This record gives sequence, structure tokens and C-alpha cells, in this order.
Amino acid sequence: MKKLLAILLFSTSIACGKTLERPEKLNADFLKQNEQMMDSKFYDFKLKDIDGKEVDFSQFKGKKVLLVNVASECGFTPQYEALQELHENYGDKIAILAFPANNFGGQEPGSNEEIKEFCTSNFGVTFPVFEKISVKGFDKHPLYRWLSDEKENGWNNQEPSWNFCKYYVNENGELEKFFPSSVTPLDEAILSLIS
Repeated sequence: MKKLLAILLFSTSIACGKTLERPEKLNADFLKQNEQMMDSKFYDFKLKDIDGKEVDFSQFKGKKVLLVNVASECGFTPQYEALQELHENYGDKIAILAFPANNFGGQEPGSNEEIKEFCTSNFGVTFPVFEKISVKGFDKHPLYRWLSDEKENGWNNQEPSWNFCKYYVNENGELEKFFPSSVTPLDEAILSLIS
């Protein structure tokens, strides 16, 4: 795998008309960064919220977490209401983290500012909403790589199949469950994990 990555990187540099003075150093740096990403644990992540402030996931140590990829123009968008209810009723036991993404049907076309306004004015959202990211495909955010790659999380290869898929991370930072969009935030399958 390392040799393949090194060959691809070197070939790309030649195709772009660039020569590398020390390709072995660049390749080593690239591989080191890739390995560090592969070794990431849930509490190592730092992402910007919808306002551009960095959120260090280490603050969720000892707490259950439900991560949801969200969109403003989806048939499942009313689940925001249930997510807010879950947050209001069980916020002391579980953190709800929402990740706007435009990966499915172009159903999250807005800017971060527009998404924030939509969430606040339509659903009174007070749980953390993060800046828009990609949750699937070649530009998938590292957090969602961790959530959907068994080599990183230990067991799960299921990536989001549509908006409002849910990943449950336990108090120890371990990915424990995946729920498709059809499972609502107040479903007994989720509530049973909280109590």
C-alpha cells in the first residue's frame, strides 16, 4: 500500500510537470500524515461549528454522542424537531451533533449562515450544528471516514445512505451503532441506549 501511494504521488508530480528534489521525503511525509489520520480516535477530532469556532471532541469524553448528517430540503428534515426534543430531554446524557452535507440530492445547497438561520427559525435548534462538510465520496471528511471504515472504527463500513443517518458513539469514544434515516431520533432503539 505504501509503495502504491508513493508511486501515485511521484507519477502525479511528473504528470503535472513538476520534479521533486526529494521524492522519498515527500512520500514519507504524505504516508505519515495518512497513517496519523488512519490512527485517529473519536476524541482526536477537531471541527468547526456553524459559526466557525473550533470544537475539540475531547470535551465529549465520558458522554454518549449521536452524530447525524443533516439537510434542509429533505423529506427527513422534520427530524430536526425530534433531535431538538432529544437534546432538551436527554442533553445531560447524550450530545447531539449535526453535520450539514450536500451529498444527497443537492438537498443542503445553502451557506453555513443560511443553514444556521434555517435550523434556528424553523426548529429552534440549540444542539451543536457544524459547518457544512462532505460525508460521502472522494472528499469525505476524516470524521466520516472514521465513522464508515472498519479499519478506523473497528467494525463498521456503513457510510450514510441518505440524509439523517445516525451514528451512536458510547461514553468511551467507541462507535457502537449505525441507524439509517428511517430510524427517528426518538425511536426506542435510540432511547434505549441513553437510559
